[in-house]
Amino acid sequence: MRKSSVRVLALILGLLMVLPAAGFAAEPVKPRVAIVFDVGGLGDQSFNDAAYVGLMRLKDELGYDVGYVESRTPSDYEPNLTMLAREGYDVIWGIGFLLEDAIRKVAIQYPETKFGIIDSAYSDEEYATSLQNVLGVLFKEHEGSFLMGVLAAETTKTNTVGFIGGIQIPPIERFEAGFKAGVWSVDPNITIITNYTGAFDDPAKGKAATDSMIRRKADVVFHAAGGTGLGMIESAEEQGVWAIGVDSDQHHVAPNTVLNSMIKWVDVGVYEGTLMMLEPDFKAHTMVLGLAEAGVGLAPAESNNASPEATAKALEWAEKIAAGEFVVPEFPSEVSKAVTQK
Repeated sequence: MRKSSVRVLALILGLLMVLPAAGFAAEPVKPRVAIVFDVGGLGDQSFNDAAYVGLMRLKDELGYDVGYVESRTPSDYEPNLTMLAREGYDVIWGIGFLLEDAIRKVAIQYPETKFGIIDSAYSDEEYATSLQNVLGVLFKEHEGSFLMGVLAAETTKTNTVGFIGGIQIPPIERFEAGFKAGVWSVDPNITIITNYTGAFDDPAKGKAATDSMIRRKADVVFHAAGGTGLGMIESAEEQGVWAIGVDSDQHHVAPNTVLNSMIKWVDVGVYEGTLMMLEPDFKAHTMVLGLAEAGVGLAPAESNNASPEATAKALEWAEKIAAGEFVVPEFPSEVSKAVTQK
């Protein structure tokens, strides 16, 4: 072989060795994000489904590798979180207040993994010491629910409305408090019937509770009960009264029955919270989303069956609350005092 041919061959081989590094380098590994759902899981068309939307945004918009696990019982929370941590996910979410203890335990065991929890938070001391890899996300459900109370009070013909909760835990009590404050800000003489079903995944209980309220003349019913609330909407549709949805826009469930929905942008919490935790300088803390932060609010205009007058009044209150001119109570026991401050 001639020397010139040898030199050409050597040059080609050298280029082949350089090209992968220069022009064909392997793409960076995408972050891996997973969710552990509360009991009830996907299909509630409300809280859990909203979190799933946020997870899918990470996949579709950013190309992240995503996964999820549905919990059958509360005893599954800790094993599910541990399994995902062992599988190497970078960010793991617990969806719901009831996962608080499980997140606390598993986050300590896997300090290199980031953990987020929706509807719960930890103390500043824990963030600074044992839980430096955790983000808590809270929503001001009471602010958005106040607007639903205004709509209900402006819509009722019987002066009786209802509230159906799932399990009686702080986030659901915030829904109750805000709703009652909103109703009584319009008319303190309106009767509000309250029923906690004890479940987020039992539509039959939601239907039975609503049937009972309607027999007592309630003609607008608001739920904060996850999948249980689907039974409420079914009952309202059958008997011709108004239903108010929660967390996600539930207009599609019964377009002529759902007055409005208290939107709680859990998807935004999951999406933005994940980006926050993936930052190199992330510091554990609690993120709080209310009306001012566009974390809660009314359903879009095309999903609103309330009158223009009722909607206008709700929007007026939304501006006051977002501006800090009125503070909505967080606890049902505070409602009567708060309404007199307007």
